[in-house]
Amino acid sequence: MNKTKWILCPICGNKTRTMIRKDTELKNFPLFCPKCKRETLINVKQMNISVIQEPDA
Repeated sequence: MNKTKWILCPICGNKTRTMIRKDTELKNFPLFCPKCKRETLINVKQMNISVIQEPDA
C-alpha cells in the first residue's frame, strides 16, 4: 500500500485539492490554492516538494 498525503499551499499553508503518493513525480506543476486563489509552480520527487521561483519580468 502506497502512502499518500495532501500537498499544502506554500503561500498560505492550507490544504490544496492535490494528493501525491510516494512514487509521484511532478515537474513544473502549476499548483492552485482554492483559499488564497494563487498559483505556484512546484516540483515533486519522492514526496519532497520544492517551489520554483520565477524571476520578475
